[in-house]
Amino acid sequence: MGIEREMRFVFEKVAPNDLNSMRELLEVYAVAFEDPASYRSRPPSDDYLRALLAKETFITIVARHEGRVVGGLSAYVLEKFEQERSEIYIYDLAVSEGFRRKGAARGLIHHLQNMAKSYGAWVIYVQADKGDEPAIRLYDSMGTREDVLHFDIDTDKTLK
Repeated sequence: MGIEREMRFVFEKVAPNDLNSMRELLEVYAVAFEDPASYRSRPPSDDYLRALLAKETFITIVARHEGRVVGGLSAYVLEKFEQERSEIYIYDLAVSEGFRRKGAARGLIHHLQNMAKSYGAWVIYVQADKGDEPAIRLYDSMGTREDVLHFDIDTDKTLK
């Protein structure tokens, strides 16, 4: 049995002109979520990605190991109306298989926590799919669980 050396990650927010990092992360998402159709079939244009990454309400952070993007998260800042504050919703978070359980996901969330106050955020929230035990364990260790129901309402269907 070998001794596993500690992995070192560098965490950074993706800037509007860092399209290579964003495209590398999209590939991490495609593989990790086993969803190549969503992440590869119609890739966004450079102009679209630049505009998205320039928005104050969109945050993408990558985890690098030896210069390569091995994980990341994409989140949205949601301005609230009941008080002058925001919440941050982690929409996607994934780490490449060989780098899981080595601190990358936790580091990504900590990096987002450090940025949260500058966005006026009082909380960060994330959802996990039932059965995704590694994600559930991670989020349980970092926050408070709320059991809620999630509904997708198709915009193309007529509501009853």
